Amino acid sequence: MRALAISHVGFEDLGSLGRELIDAGAGVESVDACTADLSAIDALSPDLMVVLGGPIGVYQSDDYPFIADEIGLIQKRIGAKRPTLGICLGAQLMAAALGAKVYPGAQGGEIGWAAVEASSDLCRFPNLARFINRTERFLHWHGDSFNLPLGATRLARSEKYINQAFAFEDIALGVQFHPEVTAEMLERWYVGHAAELAQRHIDICALRAESRRFAPRLEESARQFWRDWIEAGFQLTAGP
Repeated sequence: MRALAISHVGFEDLGSLGRELIDAGAGVESVDACTADLSAIDALSPDLMVVLGGPIGVYQSDDYPFIADEIGLIQKRIGAKRPTLGICLGAQLMAAALGAKVYPGAQGGEIGWAAVEASSDLCRFPNLARFINRTERFLHWHGDSFNLPLGATRLARSEKYINQAFAFEDIALGVQFHPEVTAEMLERWYVGHAAELAQRHIDICALRAESRRFAPRLEESARQFWRDWIEAGFQLTAGP
């Protein structure tokens, strides 16, 4: 089993998902989207491809030309019906690869711990439904939003944004929130995103206190979801 992570900043990694993949015996490779030749990557060979978060916008391809190649990589992957997970920016890139518009969120930035509300269609994905329904708060850290891609299924929303999670068929999952984070890895985020936190007047001490409260609970519920998902061969509808 082999997993490929596409990263955009070094401190946003696979987190708790990485640990479970390694424990399951997977070979895990990470590629830096900013510097790698994405057009040379075999989109189909990994058993799982995970597109991680980052502080740029999908619509900034003039400033960050690699975005076009990254979208093309995701299109090939999903077109071949290969398991794909997009987290935050990754979900936005996935939405763009499926033809949806990505844009600055009309409700402003969403940074911090908040609940997500399951949609009526989430019951079609039993493992994911258990994960979302038993997790009190998820970490949100984004300023952009996107339209639901044609043919995709909306799975969850938050108070501010209607598209917090979506599935495309049984093989692709996009989540605007961060199911992978741990309290320890977030210490790197507070430094790496210091300018954004200051610009948005977010109290880092208060955010850290929330993370210490909610991150362990998230990690516990995420661990079980990752294990069930890996055991199911990354098929979203599989499960008891």
